[in-house]
Amino acid sequence: MIDVVREPVKIEAVLRAVDDDATGGAVFFIGRVRDHNNGKKVTHIRYEGYVEMARSELGKIANAVSEKWPVQKIALVHRLGDLCVGEASIVIAVACAHRAQAFEACRYAIDMVKQRVPVWKKEFGPDGAFWAEGQVPNINI
Repeated sequence: MIDVVREPVKIEAVLRAVDDDATGGAVFFIGRVRDHNNGKKVTHIRYEGYVEMARSELGKIANAVSEKWPVQKIALVHRLGDLCVGEASIVIAVACAHRAQAFEACRYAIDMVKQRVPVWKKEFGPDGAFWAEGQVPNINI
């Protein structure tokens, strides 16, 4: 399951996408909108992105993760649009035979998403709105 959506991420569907009796470890990462950043209050966030390229990059990341670890199943779903504090902006699920591999693969996946996927966030708060600084892209995954 690889997708970029504008509606709330269906977390249960992501969990089902990696359900597999052959796996001993399934790790789930849910990135959520928090109420602060860099010492400033955040009331909500707007995620914008290049959807086709974002989906493509998520697919490349899933392939790269599967080449590095014995992944049975992987799911990456990123949300765009206006999100309130507490809402899920990204959900990643990785299922492997062993938990250590699943943890490592999931961590690698979110790190690569931050570096590679063309999604930008604008944070809103009492002091106004500003684009959040991201990581410098790394073209080698």
